[in-house]
Amino acid sequence: MQTASPILDTAFWITAAAIAALLILSAFFSGSETALTAASRGKLRSQADKGNRGADRALKITEDNERLIGSVLLGNNLVNILATSLATALFTRAFGESGVALATLVMTLLVLIFAEVLPKTYAITNAERAAALVSPVIRVVILVFAPIVSAVRALVRGILALFGVRTDPASQILAVREEIAGAISLGHSEGAVEKEDRDRLLGALDLGDRTVDEIMRHRSDIEMIDGGLPPRDILEQCLASAHTRLPVWRGEAENIIGVIHAKDLLRAMYARFREADDPATAFQGVNVQDVAMEPYFVPETTTLDDQMRQFLRRHTHFALVVDEYGSLQGLITLEDILEEIVGEITDEFDLDADNPIRRTEDGHFLIDGAMTIRDLNRATDWNLPDDEANTIAGLVIHEAQMIPTQGQVFSFHGFRFEVAAREANRVTRLKVRHL
Repeated sequence: MQTASPILDTAFWITAAAIAALLILSAFFSGSETALTAASRGKLRSQADKGNRGADRALKITEDNERLIGSVLLGNNLVNILATSLATALFTRAFGESGVALATLVMTLLVLIFAEVLPKTYAITNAERAAALVSPVIRVVILVFAPIVSAVRALVRGILALFGVRTDPASQILAVREEIAGAISLGHSEGAVEKEDRDRLLGALDLGDRTVDEIMRHRSDIEMIDGGLPPRDILEQCLASAHTRLPVWRGEAENIIGVIHAKDLLRAMYARFREADDPATAFQGVNVQDVAMEPYFVPETTTLDDQMRQFLRRHTHFALVVDEYGSLQGLITLEDILEEIVGEITDEFDLDADNPIRRTEDGHFLIDGAMTIRDLNRATDWNLPDDEANTIAGLVIHEAQMIPTQGQVFSFHGFRFEVAAREANRVTRLKVRHL
């Protein structure tokens, strides 16, 4: 009579140990995949610059995400399938046919808890550290599985091509600017980033997408000097102005012949005054055109980023904006561009200026019609669209499809707009509140 072989023999323990080892490998692959895909490349770059070799390897590995994910998934699936097969054989030997169902249940729980949730939770919590730790092993895995992954990649692309889907890994890379902007906005919504910090950071990122005509001072608001006036009158106008640089025109306002700097004019006047015998006639010999700088014209379609670079390269802070026909549209300064980043910049001449937005006792906002929608959104944290118009008055005119009269009321984009003041064809003041 034959004795039955014991279940808990050497083969049983070897198989159980192999299953445990495979589960550990599965946990390693799952955690590595999460860590390397969730790790911030910016943080990895910062750590690599400080001499962290693991972070440097992780950066190189994540340059080709398709190859990385393919290798990790291949390794993960291999160990999971092998572990499940061994567990099925083990449980079938111990419990007979019912062992298949039992093995499925047990392995599902083990894989879910110890090979998926646990390592991935740790990897998400410590993404950069985990990515640096696993990078040496994952690099070897990628090299070993490279031929198989390349074949699988070619097969997948061929199948997708049959359905008209073209894959280009380079086109799937997230734009760095969009990723940063999204992270800043998310941080603000979660309370981690202050509104002022968000506005400054997003303002700097937006310079490349905005043009000078969006923030320029319109020609109707430009203070200019008639070059045909007597020198004494020009001096009085410069001294009375709150601006240091003033455009000079002759004949008609469109004919800009130069830009005069108050300091240059005062130097020329003072030199004449010292040389003149009669102080009463000292200023008569001053030629304003000789003192004025050559005007600097820029197209209205120039981006703010390019214009700031031009200002820095030319060592000037003042430019006149023209349209495609060469007609004067406005002016822009370096300060205007900086204000898009840091907010309104005021000095001793601006302190008494009217605030373009004021809160009334009944909860309305009195807003200058020339205020840009972007500045209004930043000041109030609203989200009015600025695609069709630059100013709040322009938005009302665009939505109304007419030039409204004083007292007219409109409702759109979740707000109530009342025309509080109008001069000629310009809406100069609006009364706005949430609906």
